[in-house]
Amino acid sequence: MITGKPLFPMRHLLLQLSIWFVMVSAVVAADKSDLRKLKNVPWPPVPQEQVKRYTAYRTVDPIVIDGKLDEKTWQQAPRSPRFVDLVRGHETVHDTRAAVTWDDENLFVAYWVEDPLISAHVTKRDDRVYTDNDVEFFLALDHAYYEFEINPFGTIYEGLFVWQNAYEKFGFSKVPELDRSRPEVKSQGFNGVGYKSHPRGPRYAFLKWDFPAARSAVAVAGTLNDNSDRDRGWTVELAFPWAGMKTLALGDTRVIPPHDGDAWRMNFFRFNRFAEATPARDSQGWAWSHHGCWDSHVPEVFPLVTFSTSPVTPPLSESNQSSELPR
Repeated sequence: MITGKPLFPMRHLLLQLSIWFVMVSAVVAADKSDLRKLKNVPWPPVPQEQVKRYTAYRTVDPIVIDGKLDEKTWQQAPRSPRFVDLVRGHETVHDTRAAVTWDDENLFVAYWVEDPLISAHVTKRDDRVYTDNDVEFFLALDHAYYEFEINPFGTIYEGLFVWQNAYEKFGFSKVPELDRSRPEVKSQGFNGVGYKSHPRGPRYAFLKWDFPAARSAVAVAGTLNDNSDRDRGWTVELAFPWAGMKTLALGDTRVIPPHDGDAWRMNFFRFNRFAEATPARDSQGWAWSHHGCWDSHVPEVFPLVTFSTSPVTPPLSESNQSSELPR
């Protein structure tokens, strides 16, 4: 027969276990919240000390926009850290990296996208490329920012976003392709995706605006839309002429092309139709520098890219600097 003496410690243990179970259940429940619908996101959603920084060096050879990234410049240019989840900043299942370089005529951007099952469906320009697996580039100046998207087909989607409180003040309304009084100009109000309380308020989105003379190309290492095998991934190469930034830079006092030491805000994203299996927390949006919310339209947390007039030099480690994707 068991006496009553040991029961108190047993009851105490059961009570402690019950409390622990309730606490863990609460944490798990909170952790299962929809990453795209977070509440009470602070401003800024990411502290500045957590925002990534990068130095963009000048090219050392001509860049041919073919998507292959086999130029000496790309082999030597420093690459970004591996992309992290857009919302919380944790590691993602596939490797994605980017790099930036420049010369007197262009800003160049490259992506290396590990993808074992490459797929794409959108083939019409400015159609909803974001419904495919894609990579995206954002360039923010003082009063407007530019968005560029591309899928493995090479189909692109782009647009210009102007802060509404700057639209009249800095002359955007006087640019014919942005003059909202013209019936042929298509625009819409835009107040973010998952972050609706930006201090600058809403924007005007001009989704038929094209960056003048921009060039892009994709190279696929695998078989597109064929899941019978495993692919290595795809690479992207972009060129944006400095001369095409005149409209984007209205009201902005920065020098274009930049001077040595100038810092600009840019961000680099990857959005996927797939999600990593549980227990991973995959928002399906990945970024060079995370945003703390489900919204790529927050320029204040874009990485700071500092321009250097020094040429790219061979990296100290060659382990991640070839033109090839990870094996």
